[in-house]
Amino acid sequence: MQSRREVIKAGLVLGAAAVTGGVLFATGSKTAQAAPQQSHIKTLVIVSHPYPERSVLTKGLQAAAESVAGVTVRNLETIYGFDTRAINGDEERRITREHDRIVFVFPTHWFNIPPMMKAYLNDTWGSVGPGLWQGKEMLVVSTAAGGSSTYGQNGRIGVPLAEVFLPMKASALHAGMTYLPPLVFESASSGRLPEYQQQLIERLTQ
Repeated sequence: MQSRREVIKAGLVLGAAAVTGGVLFATGSKTAQAAPQQSHIKTLVIVSHPYPERSVLTKGLQAAAESVAGVTVRNLETIYGFDTRAINGDEERRITREHDRIVFVFPTHWFNIPPMMKAYLNDTWGSVGPGLWQGKEMLVVSTAAGGSSTYGQNGRIGVPLAEVFLPMKASALHAGMTYLPPLVFESASSGRLPEYQQQLIERLTQ
């Protein structure tokens, strides 16, 4: 949980970031994005955060995704609130079929995905067998407060953060997708948000 000082600081970072003409600029960053940013593959970004009022990094990553042309962003809590029974599976499947790469953006929530994202997978993917999204790509993007004392060979859980999401990889492979190397940020800090945004934009425009 972030302190009030951290939230204020993060708010200043977000306030300094602007999307202009499809380009994300961050005050104080040494490198500005070349305009316009364009995804070369039709991309759907699914965003979830269990506590939106505390969502600083996730909101910043969502803003970065929204700055890229050819990317569709759907924030589950914005669309469905917190009702895990409200997911419209038929509509979500229709939207997914129109895209070739699916990106999941979320904070690591007790070494798992947030509740609304799990409900999304249950209702959108759960009733369909292997080959559901044959040939599409999946990219997991996540932030975590923990660092080397938690993740990695010498951390408490003994595995890197990227390997925490093995169920997502299994879901992708079961559905016939290509599982891309996850983009994960350990010891995530609001002060490094422009860097995280830059890395996400680079992955979306590859």
